Amino acid sequence: MKTQPKNNKVSVITLGCSKNLVDSENLITQLQANDYDVEHDNHSDDSNVLIINTCGFIERAKQESVDTILEGIALKKEGHIEKLYVTGCLSERYREDLEKEMPEVDAYFGTMELPGLLNKLKADYKHELIGERWTATPQHYAYMKISEGCNRTCSFCAIPLMRGKHISRPIEALVKEAKNLARNGVKEIMLIAQELTYYGLDIYKERALPKLLRELCKVEGIEWIRLHYAYPSKFPIEIIEVMKEEEKVCNYLDIPLQHAADPVLKSMRRHITKAEQIELINKIKSINPNIAIRTTMLVGFPGETEDDFNVLCDYIRQMKFDRLGVFMYSHEEDTSAHQLEDDVPAEVKAERSNKLMEIQQEISFEKNVAKIGNTYRVLFDRKEGEYFIGRTEYDSPEVDNEVMVHANDNFVRIGDYAQVEIINSEAYDLYGKVIS
Repeated sequence: MKTQPKNNKVSVITLGCSKNLVDSENLITQLQANDYDVEHDNHSDDSNVLIINTCGFIERAKQESVDTILEGIALKKEGHIEKLYVTGCLSERYREDLEKEMPEVDAYFGTMELPGLLNKLKADYKHELIGERWTATPQHYAYMKISEGCNRTCSFCAIPLMRGKHISRPIEALVKEAKNLARNGVKEIMLIAQELTYYGLDIYKERALPKLLRELCKVEGIEWIRLHYAYPSKFPIEIIEVMKEEEKVCNYLDIPLQHAADPVLKSMRRHITKAEQIELINKIKSINPNIAIRTTMLVGFPGETEDDFNVLCDYIRQMKFDRLGVFMYSHEEDTSAHQLEDDVPAEVKAERSNKLMEIQQEISFEKNVAKIGNTYRVLFDRKEGEYFIGRTEYDSPEVDNEVMVHANDNFVRIGDYAQVEIINSEAYDLYGKVIS
């Protein structure tokens, strides 16, 4: 017998990136302030409203979003929910198509329509909550979105179609949010945006990320500040100087480079050459030799030849990035690259992706072996089986390496820091013992 649904119980499902997660966190915060009972990424039988926050970035993400909406429609038809709402990037980009193909959804909302979604639920948008939010992450870390949208014109990217032009959030608002997060136990904040280095140009008429970092470093309780998604062209090198000077700013930079072959970089509209990338990375390392650099590469872009790919492989071997992610090109309508022929077969894209990760696995193993005998400050995220699992300042949650200490021989509290000596290593994991 089905449980009678509550009139104010909402389930929110989040798909896609950390920026989408922050949007869901803000939505849940507003709903809770309106006395709604809300659950995240888990639908129970006593919820009568389901909200799906979708991703529309690449084909695989779009398919996952569509599949999740179809699952929601089935729940509605079976009487398990009364209302189904869809928000986020997919509905921003394809609202008319979705309304036509899946009319069972009660309403679709775009990426910037939180007040409209709340109004549909008869909830007030509470402006006083700006800077305060419930977090879906473990209590000790949180993502903080410093801007929305992107002014870049990369030919493969559909994000500007879904998120619009770059809009920076004021420094004062971000410092207030960081203080609120710290008050709730957050020790590490990860600054996210479509493009971090553009921060401030719209509202301060200058690149203001260095100033923002210095202000955030003053927030009591925040111990690590991590930088994600910095565009390499016209990179403001002052960021690295602040990183070296400010102890709280992690020696970590996520700087997606996307490729190394100049013809591909030009076709991607990246406004940078291989030689300029190498010059930039070497300059960054000369200022801060302790930095860990994470990058992502895109394989299978239209026109990418075997020679282009070999250039990329040699580049990865040469640069020895600390962390590497690889994406396979997705042919997205309304991007300028969509005018090109998607001429690299899917199986070749997969082979190239696997080859790059094989090269990176060897590099990561070599770097991890060199860490044996060294001691690092580790922030512990969780316990799994017989191990406490944490990260160094050189690693971001879910995407980077982890440090494991055996629970039988060590005791730590989740969310605490500890000094850990590395005693063994694998390609992507370090094993250690707590020394203090």
